[in-house]
Amino acid sequence: QSQLVETGGGSVQPGGSLRLSCAASRFMSNTWNIAWFRQAPGKEREGISCITVRDGNTKYADSVKGRFAISKDNAEGTVHLQMNTLKPEDTGTYYCAARRRTNVFSRTCEIGGDMDFWGKGTPVTVSS
Repeated sequence: QSQLVETGGGSVQPGGSLRLSCAASRFMSNTWNIAWFRQAPGKEREGISCITVRDGNTKYADSVKGRFAISKDNAEGTVHLQMNTLKPEDTGTYYCAARRRTNVFSRTCEIGGDMDFWGKGTPVTVSS
C-alpha cells in the first residue's frame, strides 16, 4: 500500500557512490515536502536531507553535507539521493518520506521530524 518506494541501495567500498531513487508521484504537488532518513543497525533514525516540491529548495544534515545531493523530477514523480564519497558510517537502511506543508509561506523544508508517509526502505552497506 506504500505510495513511496525506494530503490538503488546496495554494497559499495568506502569512497564509492550510490544513487537512490524514490518513486513519489502521489506527492508531486506544492503541498508536500520529501525527505530522506537513514537508520544504522542498533541506532536511532536520522534525518539527512529534504526537498520542497514547490521550489526545489533543499537542506542537508551536517553528517552528509557536501557529499550527498537530493533532487527531484516532477514529470517522472521521482526524488533522488546521489551519495558520493561514502563512508562506513553511512551504512544503514535509507527511507524516503513525505510531509504535508503546514505553513504556506514557508519556502524551506526541515531535516528530520515527523512525516506523514514512509517508504519501506532500501539497504546501503559501505565496507572494505
